[in-house]
Amino acid sequence: MPDRPCLFDRLAAAAAHHAGRPIAQLCFVAFCVAWLVLGLGEERLTLALSVLAITLTQMVLGYQSAREREDRRRDVALHAKMDELIRATTGARDDLAHLEDQAEDEIERLRS
Repeated sequence: MPDRPCLFDRLAAAAAHHAGRPIAQLCFVAFCVAWLVLGLGEERLTLALSVLAITLTQMVLGYQSAREREDRRRDVALHAKMDELIRATTGARDDLAHLEDQAEDEIERLRS
């Protein structure tokens, strides 16, 4: 049974998912304009945005990594199922069972 993600992991994934949406970009621009209109200082704004950018970058990278692990798990499962079908089918070419391990030119050779 896979580990259940902790609260921070779920929050980071949600933040990473929503940060790239157009409404989030508009909110960031509105935040910057409001900050400057209120006269809170450009240096502090630069610092705040730098920290936000670094944090969001790490969240997005973590979210992407988790999605890639899930995609890889599904690919491995699909390959295992296909290998089993190839082995169980009479007349199927067994040399295609582990085709994903071959070089691209070898795959093209077997395909033709």
